[in-house]
Amino acid sequence: MLALLAARFGDLDLADESVQDALVQAVETWSANGIPANPPGWLYTVAHNRAVDRLRRAAASARRLAASAHELTREPEGRQEVPIVEHTEVGDEQLRLMLLCCHPALDRDTQVALTLRLVGGLTTAEIAGAFLVPEPTLAQRIVRAKRKIRAARIPLTIPADLGERVEVLLTVLLLIFNESYLSRGGTQTLRVDLAEQAIRLTDRARTLLPDEGEVEGLLALELYLHARSATRVDAGGELVLLRDQDRSLWDLELIRRANAVVRRAAARGPIGPFLLQALIASQHANAPTAADTDWPLVADLYARLLSAAPSPVVALNRAVAVAEADGPRAGLALIDDIDGLDDYYLLHVARGELLARAHEPSAAVTALRRALELAPSPAEQRHLHRRIAALA
Repeated sequence: MLALLAARFGDLDLADESVQDALVQAVETWSANGIPANPPGWLYTVAHNRAVDRLRRAAASARRLAASAHELTREPEGRQEVPIVEHTEVGDEQLRLMLLCCHPALDRDTQVALTLRLVGGLTTAEIAGAFLVPEPTLAQRIVRAKRKIRAARIPLTIPADLGERVEVLLTVLLLIFNESYLSRGGTQTLRVDLAEQAIRLTDRARTLLPDEGEVEGLLALELYLHARSATRVDAGGELVLLRDQDRSLWDLELIRRANAVVRRAAARGPIGPFLLQALIASQHANAPTAADTDWPLVADLYARLLSAAPSPVVALNRAVAVAEADGPRAGLALIDDIDGLDDYYLLHVARGELLARAHEPSAAVTALRRALELAPSPAEQRHLHRRIAALA
């Protein structure tokens, strides 16, 4: 709805405010009168009318208002309700909005944060958790970005050359997907709606970029990860580690679809960071049991990924893979060389688990307690409590 109104009025901030107004009115009206027959249509109509009212109030003079009144009240031909209920239409508008948020005039963190907020539907708190920054800092970043878009008159269009925005677009889609299967907001551990949205929009991007292997790499990665969604938590809502998941419950159709995408992208080349991540995920998805995972190959793929896209998080993942292939001491040595992740809870989780395997339970508990202090979601916190209790 936000994407549709932004395209309708050419004003992102106006659209955002009007959608919020409509949601507030829905809470008040629906509680008293019941839910209407067409909730999306109701919301769109109210948000559209609020936008018109805002524009009228902001008009500098009666002449300007009279000149624009016809345009303000005219509904685009064929767009009364169909875009609200047709995913294909809404998806196109969402992609246009996403590309607007990924405009080169905005810095990288702002591009990602703004897209997650306006297109991904994440709350400011969830995005702040993904960025590991305070919520007020993230909120101000979003406000400044919206003002810059308005001041610079950045258009809501799909540019002729998408190349410069592909990397940012893929980063945004991956962050949306990551939030879906380990939500930091609310009580839900899994948010299937976000996963499916990320996959749908990634597939949409692939149709616009048919020769871009990295888009296919991301799509395959998302499909592999989503195939395991039914086994990520148990009946009580507790996390289940990859090695303990019931692989007979994995979605084989999604895995087969991902395999086909990976083969096509790898054959065409070149192999970039997202495709490398998909190849790593394929080793897990296609292994009949956890013991059948080709950990030396996974470690080699992480080494290639670290060379192609250096980051301390990739270095940590490589260390874990090396530990699986060569033993916990080898992994611990690599972890000790990683800088910049002192406040990243997964580093302390990895260190704690490897110390436990190296028969150092006291040191393992210390590391896991530090991880518990930093863990962002209730499900992860409960898991760490259980691990600490078992080791203690």
